[in-house]
Amino acid sequence: MNTNQSLAAPRQTSGASSRAVASLKSFFKKLADEPLGMFGFIVLLLLVIVAILAPWIAPYSATSQNLSQALQPPSLSHWAGTDEFGRDILSRLIYGTRITIQTVLAVSLIVGPIGLFIGIVAGFAGGRIDAFLMRATDIVLSFPSLILALAFAAALGAGLNTAIIAISLTGWPPIARLARAETLVVRNTDYVAAARLYGASSTRLLLLYIAPMCIPSVVVRLTLSMAGVILTAAALGFLGLGAQPPDPEWGAMISNGRKFMLDNWWVAVMPGIAILVTSLAFNLVGDTLRDILDPRHAR
Repeated sequence: MNTNQSLAAPRQTSGASSRAVASLKSFFKKLADEPLGMFGFIVLLLLVIVAILAPWIAPYSATSQNLSQALQPPSLSHWAGTDEFGRDILSRLIYGTRITIQTVLAVSLIVGPIGLFIGIVAGFAGGRIDAFLMRATDIVLSFPSLILALAFAAALGAGLNTAIIAISLTGWPPIARLARAETLVVRNTDYVAAARLYGASSTRLLLLYIAPMCIPSVVVRLTLSMAGVILTAAALGFLGLGAQPPDPEWGAMISNGRKFMLDNWWVAVMPGIAILVTSLAFNLVGDTLRDILDPRHAR
C-alpha cells in the first residue's frame, strides 16, 4: 500500500506540473491574439527592468544639480532636457520608475487581500455581518478617493509611505464589492455544497473553495485600478504630500515644471508622458486579462 502511494505521488506531481504548463501555454497563446495587451505587457516588463537597473541605465545622477545646464531643451546630451536645477530629466524619470512600481506593488499587496477578505466574508456570512461590512464599504465609497487620500495624507504627514497608506485605505471597497458578488455566486455551486456535506468547515470553504474562484476577478480589477492608483499618487506628489524632494516622483516633477510650461515645456511634459504611458499600459493589461481570465467577457 505504501509502495503504491509512493508511486502515485510522483504521478500526481507530474500531472499537476503538466497542467500548469498547459495553462501557461494557453494563456500566452491567448495573449498573442491580443496585440494591444501584448504591448501593455511589454511596456510593464520594460518598466520593471528599468526600475531594477536604474543605477546602470540612467545616464546622469537623479539628484546632482548643475545650474550651468539649467532648463536645457531636449538634445543628444540630455534626451528629455534638464530641469530648473540642471538635473537630467530622463535620469529622474528612470529613477522615478522605482517609486511608481513600489507604489503600485505596495498598494496591490495591501488592497487585494483586504478587499478579498472583506468581500468573501460578507458574501459567505450574509445577514448582519454582510450588512455591516457593506455599509462600511459604502461609507468609504461615498467619498471621492482623491479627497479621502488627501485627508489621510494630510493627517499622517507627507511622504511616500503615507501616500501608499492613504491610497490603500481608499482603494479596497471596489475589490470588496467585486469579491462579495463573486462569492454570492460561488457559494451556491454544487462543489461548495458537496464540500459542505462532507463536513468542510467555514474557514476551509472560504480559503480553499471560494477565495480561489474570486482571485482571477480580483486580479483583473486590481490591474484596471492601477491606472487610478498612479494618477492618485501623482496627484499627491503634485500637491507635495507624496515622495519628498529630492526623490524624483513624477507628480512632484510636474508640479515643479508647471512654472516653466510656457517657455520650457519639457520640464512638465516629460513626466506627464511617463504617467500617460504607464497608466495606458495598465489599462491595456487589465482589459486583456479580463478577456482571458473571465469567459463572460470572451470575444
